[in-house]
Amino acid sequence: MDALSNVPYSTLSIGQQASSTRVVSRRDIQLFALASGDWNPLHLDDDYAATTHFGECIAHGMFTGALISAVLANQLPGPGTVYLEQALRFRAPVHIGDTLETRVSVSEKRDRGQRVVLDCEVVNQDGKRVATGTATVIAPTESLTVMPRSPDLDSP
Repeated sequence: MDALSNVPYSTLSIGQQASSTRVVSRRDIQLFALASGDWNPLHLDDDYAATTHFGECIAHGMFTGALISAVLANQLPGPGTVYLEQALRFRAPVHIGDTLETRVSVSEKRDRGQRVVLDCEVVNQDGKRVATGTATVIAPTESLTVMPRSPDLDSP
């Protein structure tokens, strides 16, 4: 994995953007269920999901929220960012195999407390917006570059 660098508050500009792309796998959905404790059969049980109007398992809505969190934490503003608020609207289901592009764009800077508001959207391979919203963060004040660490799943 490459080093992650942030964009300090003083160098952020209105309209500045970042994005990330991910193909959603069944394992992503299973791991999200494990981490969140959300065992809704709509996400995990093919037989149950087939009886719903979706017809198949879909990703948790907050999985798309987590994708937004990753762009904020890893790219814009990046390492050292403090996530304060997220408003999300889930517009369409996310299916296993979907390719999602997560986009954020700086829409407002508030000098008091280095707060930044970003417009957020997650778009599938067909160009359909599956989630939209805004995020408010405290942007870091100093430049920071870090090497990401893989979690130690064996530690308590």
